[in-house]
Amino acid sequence: MSLAAIASGVEGEQIPFYQPQGNECAIFEAAFRRRLPVLLKGPTGCGKTRFVAHMAAKLGLELDTIACHDDLTAADLTGRYLIKNNETVWTDGPLTRAVRRGGLCYLDEVVEARKDVTVVLHPLTDDRRILPLDRTGETLHAPDDFMLVISYNPGYQSVLKSLKPSTRQRFVALSFDYPKPEAEAAIVARESGLDAETCKTLVRLAGRLRALKGQDLEEGASTRLLVACAHLIADGMKRNEAIESALIEPLTDDLDVKKGLLDLVQVTLG
Repeated sequence: MSLAAIASGVEGEQIPFYQPQGNECAIFEAAFRRRLPVLLKGPTGCGKTRFVAHMAAKLGLELDTIACHDDLTAADLTGRYLIKNNETVWTDGPLTRAVRRGGLCYLDEVVEARKDVTVVLHPLTDDRRILPLDRTGETLHAPDDFMLVISYNPGYQSVLKSLKPSTRQRFVALSFDYPKPEAEAAIVARESGLDAETCKTLVRLAGRLRALKGQDLEEGASTRLLVACAHLIADGMKRNEAIESALIEPLTDDLDVKKGLLDLVQVTLG
């Protein structure tokens, strides 16, 4: 399929909703046309994954999403030999499948994976756009419609879990943050079906919770949590119960901090 045909999207396919906050969609499309990999930076639950799903559908690309974790190795991405029907056969991993087929391969929270993962990605992120498979002796050349996207949360970086400059500088980077209050309230209302005024109230509370990041909380209430809370309220749950279950409990296990947050809810909402 040509790049022009891909860029037109898949006719009739429903594109996941995403509310642009700036020119991130245009930059992403330009990167795709020029076959450049993209790095997404931003706090948890701010819309990075939804953005990727939106852009994949808009560009008509198949999407492979890989949730990175401490035990994820390069072999998990590229593939390995497995025993099937008493025979040893090579089985492609998700990255290899995407390179062979084309499409968008998204590694979510890439810094959580083992260090050998980024080494495997490097040949795909320069002008070679290749994936060497040492165990099969193959060197795969990524087709024009292949795109590599990775993401991470800079707020969780540490000495042991961070992207080296030599890796970051291989990507076009986009920074994400929570939407502005008016836009966020509209997003929460659209996603949950809850009335606009209640959504504005929830967003105002989220702003107060986010102000505690780095003090009592590692991370503030995400847009994802706000949507979950709004869903519960729209389903008939009392507002304060929904807030405690969807906004407060996921943020902390500390009983004293939780009590302080609940007090903040009362002060904010009355």
